[in-house]
Amino acid sequence: MAMEEPPQLFLCPISMELMEDPVTVSTGVTYDRRSIERWFFKYGKTTCPATMQRLNSFDLTPNHTLKRVISTWLDRASSSSSSSSSSTPLCNKLAREKLPSVLAGIEATPFKVTALKNLRRCMDEDVAAQEDFVAYGGIQVLGRVMTQALVESCAGGDFSAFRTCEEAGAVLATLPLSDDASVELVLKPECMKPVVAVVQRGSAESRLHAMAILAKISSASGAERDWTPGVDVDDLVKSLLELLSDGASAKLSSRALDMLLDVTARSRGARRAKAVEVGAVCVLVELLPDADRRVAERALLLLKRLCKCPEGRLAFAEHALAVSAVARTMLRVSVLASRLAVSVLWLVACAVTPAERVLDGMLMSGCVGKLLALLQVENSASTKEKAAKLLRVHGAFWRQYPCFPTDLRDYLKFLN
Repeated sequence: MAMEEPPQLFLCPISMELMEDPVTVSTGVTYDRRSIERWFFKYGKTTCPATMQRLNSFDLTPNHTLKRVISTWLDRASSSSSSSSSSTPLCNKLAREKLPSVLAGIEATPFKVTALKNLRRCMDEDVAAQEDFVAYGGIQVLGRVMTQALVESCAGGDFSAFRTCEEAGAVLATLPLSDDASVELVLKPECMKPVVAVVQRGSAESRLHAMAILAKISSASGAERDWTPGVDVDDLVKSLLELLSDGASAKLSSRALDMLLDVTARSRGARRAKAVEVGAVCVLVELLPDADRRVAERALLLLKRLCKCPEGRLAFAEHALAVSAVARTMLRVSVLASRLAVSVLWLVACAVTPAERVLDGMLMSGCVGKLLALLQVENSASTKEKAAKLLRVHGAFWRQYPCFPTDLRDYLKFLN
């Protein structure tokens, strides 16, 4: 038998996990020491997470009383669990006839987080239960629950209100969301606005759930249908970039990259320029040096899209490490990465008149030699053409430098 759910008071408001070392901040709210120290010292926050009040003191006072109560509860719950294996049956199937009352109960109960957790446990990997849930209006119920919880959270209500929003999103993420009817329901503001809010400020797990929902909606919508009109795309992009720059979770960063690729594929002009304005080029450039193959390829693809707009090319040219970071991926990460890197540099140095510092950077980073090498080994006609044009157009500029390798001069003469 599974251990009973701990009381809400025993859960850290940040991680929503049972507190091991409860400490209280100056606002009177208690957190697990590990979570609140991470909030203060890793993320540099100066507010109380639950109340959002600015703190004048970062002193942490151990809550010995709560720690003893939690310890007593653990001993009792563990003993109860081991002594009785049949007092509470596990939920293996969500009975069809119970669904209406279950859904009504979720909206009515003040203990929504626990009710939603139980519902998610029942529905997990149970295709029949998921289909019944949708048929009985479950998506609409989740939308209403999330909307109300978000309103309460934004109005400065109990911190658990946003936890309700997160847990409802977790239930929504268990659904396939592959049919048009379900997609239409989720695209309504009462679902989409809370889902995006969870991406912006939810816990790590809830953000993964929220991005999974958006990915399913995007996949079901297809390339011809834009799922973003009801979303504040600028705020969403900013939040995704913050996840990338934070780098706290490789899984979160990977999902954020996927979402950014999806959003930029569906946007042009002003939207991409706005992404540049909030720091997209800087984040992607600084992601490249330590990126593995898959991350590097997706980051380069995003850079390519952003450099198609003037704002993106300007931001790239002004970043001191941009040229060397992109050049470093050529002939090193993968064939695809090399092709994308050439495309980025071509956009910045050939599609428009480049800044002199861009050409300086290409020479100093060894990019010129790599472009010549690519002409010998690259199979893509488009990539070879771009590399050759870069060398033809700017060869004379590079040859004037004393540091230009002598053995490359003949190659450039041949190209001309």
